[in-house]
Amino acid sequence: MSDVSPLSETLERKGLLPFAAPSYWLNLASEDYRTCRRDENGVPLDPILAQALPSAAELIDAPLESEDPLREKEHSPLPRLVHQYSSRLLIRVTGACPLYCRHCFRRNLLPSEREFISSKEILQAQGYLKEHPELREVLISGGDPLSVPTEILETLFARLREARPGIFLRLCTRAPVSLPERIDEALLSMLRKYKPLRLVIQANHPKELSGLFLEKIEKVLAAGIPVRSQTVLLKGVNDDTNTLETLFSGLCRAGVDPYYLFQGDLARGSSHFRVPLSRGLAMYEELRTRLSGLEMPRYAVDAPDGAGKLYLPESVVSRQEDEQGAYWLLRAPDGSLHRYPEEA
Repeated sequence: MSDVSPLSETLERKGLLPFAAPSYWLNLASEDYRTCRRDENGVPLDPILAQALPSAAELIDAPLESEDPLREKEHSPLPRLVHQYSSRLLIRVTGACPLYCRHCFRRNLLPSEREFISSKEILQAQGYLKEHPELREVLISGGDPLSVPTEILETLFARLREARPGIFLRLCTRAPVSLPERIDEALLSMLRKYKPLRLVIQANHPKELSGLFLEKIEKVLAAGIPVRSQTVLLKGVNDDTNTLETLFSGLCRAGVDPYYLFQGDLARGSSHFRVPLSRGLAMYEELRTRLSGLEMPRYAVDAPDGAGKLYLPESVVSRQEDEQGAYWLLRAPDGSLHRYPEEA
C-alpha cells in the first residue's frame, strides 16, 4: 500500500491512529483503494474507503477538538474502566481493531491500549463489580473485542460473571460488518453460554450490508442473541436521507434494531467527517416522515464536556452566536446546559 503507508507511519509517529483494514472491507468499495478518487484534503470519495484510508485531513486540529472528547478519563476509576452512567460499566478491553475507522472518537486513546486487557486489570474489574452493586450491565468495548481469539474473550467473560453472576453483557463490535468471517461457530457457541448478552454493531452505509454480513447476522440471531446497530453521521459517507433510509430499513429487515444515529464527536483530527448539527437535525426530521418506528434510531450527541448522551432534537434549547462563532445550547436531563458548535 505505497500510497497509504507513508501517511500511516506519520500518524503512528505522532501517537495517532494507524492504518488497518481487512481485504474484505476494501473489496466492498466501488473503487480500488490504490487509485481511488480523493477530495482536496485527500479523503477518499468512496464511502467505504473514506472510513478506512488515512488522509492529511487527520492532521488538522479544529477548535474545541480533544484527544478525549467524551472525557472518559474523568470517569475512569481504574485503568480500562469507564463508569459514567450509574448502572453501566464500560471496559476498553483492547485498542486493536481489524478496521481502524478514521472517524473513531477514541482514535487518540487506542494506540496506548493496543494489547488485550491484562490479568491484573481483569482482577481490578472483578473487584470493582463486587464493590458496586448498582451496576447492572457491562459494556465490552475497545477497540474491537473480537480482534482477539474466542478463548481469550471467554476468559474475560467468565471472570466478569464470576464476580457478578447474571450481569448483563453488551458486546460492542464492528466485526460482523468489517470482518464477517470472524463470526464462526466457536464464537456463537461461546456467546450462547453467556446470556443475557446483546451484540451492538456499527453500520454506516448500505454497502456494509453485504450478503456475507446478512448470513452471519442471521446465525447470531438464530443463536438467540439480539443485535442492535449504531450509526455515526459522517460527511461524505452517509449525510443524505436516501442513504440513511436505505441503511436503517435494510438493518431492520435483517433483524437488526437501529439503535442510535450519532452526531460526530469532537475528536481531534476528525473535523472533515462532522456534519453541521443544523443539517443533521433537518435530515432527521425528514427521516421521521420516511421510516417506521422500528426502523427509526434515536438521534444523539455526546456532550463535548463529558456530560453524557443528549437526545436530539429534544435537548435543543436554542441556536446562539458569540465571538467564538455559532453554537447550539443543549439541555441535559439534569437541567444543565451544554454547548455544541455549529460547524461549516
